[in-house]
Amino acid sequence: MTEKPIQGEKRVFMTGNEVVAWAALAADVDIMYGYPITPQNEVMHYWTRLSPKYGRGFLQTEDEISAGFTTCGGVLSGKRAFTATAGPGNMLMQESMTMAEMMRIPTVLVVQQRGGPSTATVIYSQQEVTMTCFGGNGEGLRIVYSTSTHQELFDYTIKSFNTAWKYRFPTFVLGDGYQAKMRESLYIYDPAAKGIVMEKTVPYLGQEGTPGVDREPQHLRNTYNTEEELNEQVNNLVAEYEKIAPEVIEYQTFNTDDADIVIIAHGVVTRAAQAAVKELRKQGVKAGHFRPVTLRPIAAKELKAVAGKAKKIIIAESAQGQLEKLVKDAIYGIATPLENYFRPGQGITSEELVDLVKKGM
Repeated sequence: MTEKPIQGEKRVFMTGNEVVAWAALAADVDIMYGYPITPQNEVMHYWTRLSPKYGRGFLQTEDEISAGFTTCGGVLSGKRAFTATAGPGNMLMQESMTMAEMMRIPTVLVVQQRGGPSTATVIYSQQEVTMTCFGGNGEGLRIVYSTSTHQELFDYTIKSFNTAWKYRFPTFVLGDGYQAKMRESLYIYDPAAKGIVMEKTVPYLGQEGTPGVDREPQHLRNTYNTEEELNEQVNNLVAEYEKIAPEVIEYQTFNTDDADIVIIAHGVVTRAAQAAVKELRKQGVKAGHFRPVTLRPIAAKELKAVAGKAKKIIIAESAQGQLEKLVKDAIYGIATPLENYFRPGQGITSEELVDLVKKGM
């Protein structure tokens, strides 16, 4: 048996894509399936360099459609498997991810967002929120973590495998091009050293015994013959998703208890929001920040409570209103004035947010 990739805990300085590869190794991932697309490429590059040393596998497929479906196949065989992509690749994987929703296949997909529509730019954006949360021709029954730091990329990549296998819904780690390419320090660790027990993986197919005699039969279906059958299945899926949602939802608040102005942001933009709140507080402005960590399901009750107490809400995102759609749905019925700061494909700085707040006072 090969030694563990990470012994205990250590501090490192690396790119976000390298972080994802190390996190997958630490999570005892058996195999990665993938196809190259910027800015995700180095996840594959680092994985293929590291994985042979620890007895792990890799398959480069002919395209992203195949990468998504082979990931589903690996999971069905009982492997802890994942894939990673960005932009147009994320779009091409939506068919396989909706199949995973319907069949409750615990797939994991890391998305390093790039600009859109179409090829657009390979650099950065937060324009894959809607597609990642609700892509495909279904109800968007998946779990989406939005990370803001390299430490979170490591933590949530590990966590995504446990979330997927525990709840049996496809799980996404939503990073971005900035996180993918830049370097920063973080702690990487063996999950066991932190008391994290990885969920056991089991094969969906090829189990021993006779179905219905030695074990419960499985009905692995993603197609239904009648409207009534589909209606029943979707109702069951939605009921199960809503049941587990309170356990899955994660969010953070910063100085929101007495905030007159609340900045809502996610992912890497939360860094700018936190810094802006600190600066505004120094200047005597009662500013706060609400950060949804899970975009799907989102912390609607908590967000509504914060928004209801504020005098003004500012939604800041590197997209044209994709976070706004989630927020408006969550706080429906709240009359607090709302202002947007949309920068599709562009980074957002704390200075910009401070100026925006001060100009609106």
